[in-house]
Amino acid sequence: MSRSAHPAGPRYADVLPEGHHPAPPADLNALDPRVWSRTVARDAAGTVTVGGLDVKHLAEEFGTPAYFLDEEDFRARCRAWREAFGPDADVFYAGKAFLSRAVVRWLHEEGLNLDVCSGGELSTALAAGMPAERIALHGNNKSLDEITRAVEAGVGRIVVDSFQELVRVAHVAQAAGTRQRVQIRVTVGVEAHTHEFIATAHEDQKFGLPLAGGQAAEAVRRALKLDGLELVGVHSHIGSQIFDTSGFEVAARRVVGLLAEVRDEHGVELPEIDLGGGLGIAYTSDDDPREPHEIAGALRAIVERECAAAGLAVPRLSVEPGRAIVGPTAFTLYEVGTVKELPGLRTYVSVDGGMSDNIRTALYDAEYSVALVSRTSTAPPMLSRVVGKHCESGDIVVRDAFLPADLAPGDLIAVPATGAYCRSMASNYNHALRPPVVAVGDGTARAIVRRETEEDLLRLDVG
Repeated sequence: MSRSAHPAGPRYADVLPEGHHPAPPADLNALDPRVWSRTVARDAAGTVTVGGLDVKHLAEEFGTPAYFLDEEDFRARCRAWREAFGPDADVFYAGKAFLSRAVVRWLHEEGLNLDVCSGGELSTALAAGMPAERIALHGNNKSLDEITRAVEAGVGRIVVDSFQELVRVAHVAQAAGTRQRVQIRVTVGVEAHTHEFIATAHEDQKFGLPLAGGQAAEAVRRALKLDGLELVGVHSHIGSQIFDTSGFEVAARRVVGLLAEVRDEHGVELPEIDLGGGLGIAYTSDDDPREPHEIAGALRAIVERECAAAGLAVPRLSVEPGRAIVGPTAFTLYEVGTVKELPGLRTYVSVDGGMSDNIRTALYDAEYSVALVSRTSTAPPMLSRVVGKHCESGDIVVRDAFLPADLAPGDLIAVPATGAYCRSMASNYNHALRPPVVAVGDGTARAIVRRETEEDLLRLDVG
C-alpha cells in the first residue's frame, strides 16, 4: 500500500490513511543522484553547489524563489536521447515542458527537433532560430492564425486532431500554394498508468481521433483526398510520467494495424509513426525511470516486431521526450519564512513561493523531494510539509518530507526535478511574481528568463 496518493491517481494504488509515513532517510544531508541534476553536490562547507556555484551566492545574486537549470545536464540528456534513437529516427523535444529561446538554441545545437502546441511556443521557436522544418505543431484546437503561421513558416509537420482541422489545414496550405505535411493523431484505447488528467489515449478525452469506431481510418481517407495535405504518418500519445513500455507495446500494435489497413484499402504505406512521449523521471528516490537507450531499444523492437507481423516496411520512428529531458535538470530554490510545529501532527515549513511556481502538487497530487541546501545539519529529522505563501490551504509544495529539526527562518531549501511543468505552468495568483530561470554551467550563471517585476504586472493592467 502507498503512503500517500499515488502519482498515477487513486485508481492505481491503495492509499494509507493520513498519519502513515515512511521512515526518515538515514542521512538528511545526502543528495540522491537519481533525483538531483548531474552537477549538484555539497562542498566542503556543506553548502549545495550546482555547476560549481553554491546556492547561497546564487540566492544573493538572483533571489528566491528561483529555478536553477543545469545546462550541462540538459545538453547531456539531449545527446543521450539523440544517440539512443540514432540518425534514422527523430527526437522531438516537447516544448510544453519548458521553453525559452536559450533552450531552443541548445536543442538546435544538440540536434533535436521541437514539438510546439501554441502560437506562442511557435514564435519562441522561430525567434530563437530553430529551422521550421524541424518543428511540429500539436494541439486539439489550433486557431486559424496558428495554422496559417505554421504553414507559412514551413513547419515540418502539423499533427491533425479532428476532421474540421483537416479541412482548415488543407485550405490554408492550398491558399499558400503548398502541400503541408501532416500526421493524424489517433487515440488507441490504451490508458497508461498515470493521473486521469494526463492520460491521453483512452477514448473519452479531448485529444485525437479514436481507432474504435473507425474515426481514425476515416480521417486518413479524407486526408489522402485533400490536395493541400501530404499525409506522412500517424501519431499516438498514451500519457505522462510512464515508467515502462508495456503501454507502448499495445499502442504500437494498434497503430501498426491502422497502417496495414491503410495499405490494404488505399495502396499507401505511410512512412512515419510517432509514439509520443510521456516517459517518467525520478521525483523521489522511490522512482526508477529507464535510461534512453533502454527505451529506444524497447520501442524499436516493438515497432519492428509489429511491422514484420503485418508485412509492412518499418516506418521512421519519432518520440517526444520533454519532461524526461528537462525535468531532472532543474531545482527550485526557496527561502524558509516560518516554521510552525503542530504537536503530534507535523511541522509546517512556509517558503517564499508555492503553487504559483509549482502547481503540480495541488493539481496532480504530485510527490517531490526536498533538502536543506544552505548548510548541513546533525539535528534529528522532523516530519514536515513544505507549503507556500498563497491564500489557499491546498498551497502545498511537498506534502510529506523529513527535514532537520533545527530548520529555521532564513535557511535555503531546494526541491529537485522541477525543470518540467513548473515554470511553464506558473501563474500570478495573488499577484505573485513568476520566478526567473537561471542557467548554470562551467562556473557561471545567467538568467535565461528574468524574474517578473511589479511593473510587468501593472503594464498589463490598462486601468
